[in-house]
Amino acid sequence: MKIVLALGSNLGDRFDTLQGALDSLFDSSELEFVAVSPVYETDPVGGPEQGPYLNVVVIASSTLEPRALLERALNVENVFGRVRAERWGPRTLDVDLIAVGDLTSDTPELTLPHPRAHERAFVLVPWAQIDPDAVLGGRGITELLADLDQTSVRLRPDLTLQRPE
Repeated sequence: MKIVLALGSNLGDRFDTLQGALDSLFDSSELEFVAVSPVYETDPVGGPEQGPYLNVVVIASSTLEPRALLERALNVENVFGRVRAERWGPRTLDVDLIAVGDLTSDTPELTLPHPRAHERAFVLVPWAQIDPDAVLGGRGITELLADLDQTSVRLRPDLTLQRPE
């Protein structure tokens, strides 16, 4: 199945954290790397006042069940010191499971597709760079992007993540 993950960081060495997270996500054969977007710097959405984020979207392939994918994402966040002190607060690393094939889930632990991805330019802009024909919730992501303000999402051409080994 095709897996879409969104990674973000706004504390510490944001770029090194994203590279480390990318490498950690793919350190076993259970998750196969397909693509990673360019790096974008973005303004925070919601929450307390905080610094800008670096964001990327990653596409992978896997036969893992969504709960196992979520556990993997949470474990990688923990490795990089993620602290859940307040909703939408600053973080060393955020790994969101955006979509797992066409699967849907609405449990307290996991909602698929991600319930706010369709309104987040910091997810859709990078995603559109690597999969412009993608569909989320029955609508194309480029169509969804047309409804969003994208001015807070700035390409960082000076930063390029390396393919995980």
